[in-house]
Amino acid sequence: MFYGWESVTFVFWMDKQQGVRRRFFFLFITVLVFILCITVRTPRTGRIIPPPHRAPYACPLQISERSITPLNNTKHLLVSAYMDQRVNGLDVRIIGIFKRDSIRKLHCVFCCAGQLSSTTPGTILQHSDNFGFPYVTTDVMCQIPQNCNATHVNLLTQPGKVRLVDQPWLPIRNKRSNGKEKEKLPFNFTVCISNLFGNYNNVLQVAQTMEMYRLLGVDRVVIYNTSCGPDLDRLLQIYSKEGFVEMVPWPIDQHLNPSPGWLFSQSGGDVHYFGQLTTLNECIYRSMDRSRYVLLNDIDEIIMPYKHNNLTSLMDVLQQQHPNTGVYLIENHIFPKKHFEPSGRFHLPQWNGVPGVNILEHIYREDPDSQSYHPHKMIVQPRLVEWTSVHEVLKSSGQQLKVPMDVCRVIHVRVALRGSLTLKQLNEDKRLWDFQEKLIPSVDKALRRAGLLPS
Repeated sequence: MFYGWESVTFVFWMDKQQGVRRRFFFLFITVLVFILCITVRTPRTGRIIPPPHRAPYACPLQISERSITPLNNTKHLLVSAYMDQRVNGLDVRIIGIFKRDSIRKLHCVFCCAGQLSSTTPGTILQHSDNFGFPYVTTDVMCQIPQNCNATHVNLLTQPGKVRLVDQPWLPIRNKRSNGKEKEKLPFNFTVCISNLFGNYNNVLQVAQTMEMYRLLGVDRVVIYNTSCGPDLDRLLQIYSKEGFVEMVPWPIDQHLNPSPGWLFSQSGGDVHYFGQLTTLNECIYRSMDRSRYVLLNDIDEIIMPYKHNNLTSLMDVLQQQHPNTGVYLIENHIFPKKHFEPSGRFHLPQWNGVPGVNILEHIYREDPDSQSYHPHKMIVQPRLVEWTSVHEVLKSSGQQLKVPMDVCRVIHVRVALRGSLTLKQLNEDKRLWDFQEKLIPSVDKALRRAGLLPS
């Protein structure tokens, strides 16, 4: 059959297109095989950019959220860790409670932006006051290794063994200032209360004390709580929600046999007064980065200015007169609760059903016994304090001042210390009455918020 030239041309064009397709197909297969070969071979030959080096273990695996953390393989307890570079060559202070007859060398290890550091030797410092008890407040000072942005710290009984699977890490606090900068602090005055135990339920006196401190200019009250009564718990929860009170759980009775007394030879037990020495020191460091002054006193005590209407005015004058002072000792004065003001003007009916002592009814003050030791409570600048006891600071970098009792004293309504004194031998002291117009309605409002007075 004869075809025209158009048909021949068409057949030729079709053959040419099929050839192009075959060449393109073979080229595609070749490229694909090459890519697969490169991909398969890469892991065996190594990457051009090596992966970043990682330490064998990341950290922290566990972060302690408790106020008391047992240290593995020891009889010791850890409480908290704070940046503290006031001791030359050391960076972090770990506060703990150590058994005195079991103290051995310890080694510090840090979590540096998620990676374990090498270990550094710990410097163990037992506080000098232990009152004969087997356990003592103890600090471990640690040096941070170079090029380590430390966020958490831990302790080891052996150097180099860094597998810390079961030991919770302590977060390092107070990193903002390291105690050196003079930036504006959020609080002027913080009160440290230690410790509540034995289902303490003195609600009315606590409410009056809290509201009195508000009137005096206190910004924050820190309370270490082992146990308290149900009514007081309701009141403190209200203050906590408002931000005025910071409640720190203190389950020392779950770890040790705490003593309710201050001297081992009299009361026995493992540790002084439910760990009071440790909580006082912990509160100083807790407040170091946020409060200009710290008041160290019990929950039934009020550090009261007698020539000024508030603590700010008092401390401004004392600081101007004694600029190098970091510790102010305030005399403790007992107001026996067995003696009542005779007119009964502050025996208010709305408080009859509230458990506790009404401090406005007790205006008779004991003179201290000049023949015996007379304790003080304290106002301190926390950044100048290293160690404290209950009635005196053990280590500080500033001077100490005994504040005259006519300037400031502690109002302490409690059982009489000098029970043989008659009413005529006591001093009449109505300083609290100067605040009664604001104090009474403030107490009423607090008790109502807690559901302890009818609305």
